[in-house]
Amino acid sequence: MLKYIFSLTILCFSIQVSAQDTIKKYPERYGLRVGVDLHRLAKSFYDDTYKGLEIEAAYRLTKKFYIAGEIGNEEKTVDDDRFNFTTSGTYFKAGFDFNSYENWLDMENLIHIGLRYGVSTFSQQLNSYKIYDPTNFYGVNTVYPNQEFSGLNASWIEVVGGVKAKMFNNVYLGFSLRLNYLVSNKKPENFDNLYIPGFNRTYDGKFGAGFNYTLSYFIPIYKKNKTTIKKTTNE
Repeated sequence: MLKYIFSLTILCFSIQVSAQDTIKKYPERYGLRVGVDLHRLAKSFYDDTYKGLEIEAAYRLTKKFYIAGEIGNEEKTVDDDRFNFTTSGTYFKAGFDFNSYENWLDMENLIHIGLRYGVSTFSQQLNSYKIYDPTNFYGVNTVYPNQEFSGLNASWIEVVGGVKAKMFNNVYLGFSLRLNYLVSNKKPENFDNLYIPGFNRTYDGKFGAGFNYTLSYFIPIYKKNKTTIKKTTNE
């Protein structure tokens, strides 16, 4: 019996696997990311009916959550079959982003979803409108009132989904889609807010949509060490 136990012990010892845990640490950076919307910036150059600029910022609060927001200014002239008007104003959006992407090692890419609350103050300039007149040989009379409606405002909730990819050191290129729901809308008398800065068109009622392309720069403020345990086995 003792001989059998001794033989079994020797056998187990010969096939024993020794394991060693190696602990590796690398820093996770926390700080502020600031960027500009390339779409609005470029459109201001090639579209004579539009001028706009949007600045975005996001602060990394935890591993996954970012406090985020945008501030911007837009001037848009719409030439419709019935009227011509110009909307001009500023907007501010604040909320958060959640990064659902699990980065490897020291990667800092984002696949994020988020929520914003947006507020806009603006004015509407009614440049002209058309009235159909059956007694007129041409059928349409064009009126040029050049009437301005100021002191307007609106607010909305915005759902955001997008990506940000690191191009090179601290520089990121991103894209996002935005779905909006109008919460409040102060309209001028005898007119409507058909375009709201930051919200986009209101032709679909309380719902709106938009997108942006961003180029941003990350400003690191401090670091936290992220620990990984890699198990290596030696036979």
